[in-house]
Amino acid sequence: MAIKVVHQRRIRSENKEELGALLAKLRTAALSQPGYLSGETLVALDDQDSHLVISTWQTLQEWRAWENNPERRILVAMIDNLLVEPTTVRVFIDASASLSWQSLAEDP
Repeated sequence: MAIKVVHQRRIRSENKEELGALLAKLRTAALSQPGYLSGETLVALDDQDSHLVISTWQTLQEWRAWENNPERRILVAMIDNLLVEPTTVRVFIDASASLSWQSLAEDP
């Protein structure tokens, strides 16, 4: 079952260009990962410092493998240095999914 991973970030205004470059590197690296389906980056209309990155993965296990990938960890650490507050990461599934929410939440 496909999942969506939502990263919410609040950036310091002066770091927008650097964030864009790092997010592009992160997306390029994700493209070669097993299970990566798509991604998009959004900016709030009413707050240009508020960013969302939404990626779609075939399975939670494939996302977790990428989440723990050393290359990703380095890029994420660089991104985190540009932020006002820590990134919030949440994983979502289709609300109509027949899989039990509990069983997916317990997946390591």
